Amino acid sequence: MRRADAERFLRALATKPDAEVPLGEAALALAMLDRPEADLARCRAHLAALGAEAGVAASADPDLAARIAALNQTIAGRHGYRGDAETYDDLANANLIRVIERRRGLPVALGILYIHAARANGWNIAGLNFPGHFVVGLVQDGQSAIIDPFNGGQACDEEALRSLIGNRPLRREFLAPMGNRDVLIRLQNNLKSRYQQGGQVTAALRIIESMLLFAPDRDDLRDEHARLRARLN
Repeated sequence: MRRADAERFLRALATKPDAEVPLGEAALALAMLDRPEADLARCRAHLAALGAEAGVAASADPDLAARIAALNQTIAGRHGYRGDAETYDDLANANLIRVIERRRGLPVALGILYIHAARANGWNIAGLNFPGHFVVGLVQDGQSAIIDPFNGGQACDEEALRSLIGNRPLRREFLAPMGNRDVLIRLQNNLKSRYQQGGQVTAALRIIESMLLFAPDRDDLRDEHARLRARLN
């Protein structure tokens, strides 16, 4: 997939219902915008393998705990993914291709791997609207669990969740499921904010333009795009 192909793919997502946005494939397309020379077929095969291996690991016991264990065994265990606490602000941590190559990433990038692997098996999983630190929620037969992909997929109770936000009170909206486009925007916002912090306005503008490909109706993105263009002019 060349850069033009990636842009075409992302633009086509703009007219799809949010539930039909393929999260893993879309994150790879966003990564291709910066890594057009990457071996996309290899990355796709790796994502497929994560889903297949998690399904096999959970096949003997399909309850919620078994599914969490299967995801962790596959992603954090067999393939060695972990949160990059040492170089957290490295731009590579928000590029899914580089995350696959390095086996390290930000919470939202690792969360996309968890979501992709679970959904490949038809499991009910979603990113949550949790502030600051991306977590995912997995539901099975009326039971639910919140897991932290950045920390080996550990299950988070109320105390652990509060600790992630400085022991502030938990609000109901923090645990609401996020749409697929919102997860992708959260991924890209990590890049945008780092470019802005470094004074790289042109690069930040490029990231906003990547988000507008698949979410052209977002007023907040259009407004920020206009503000950055005004700064450049």
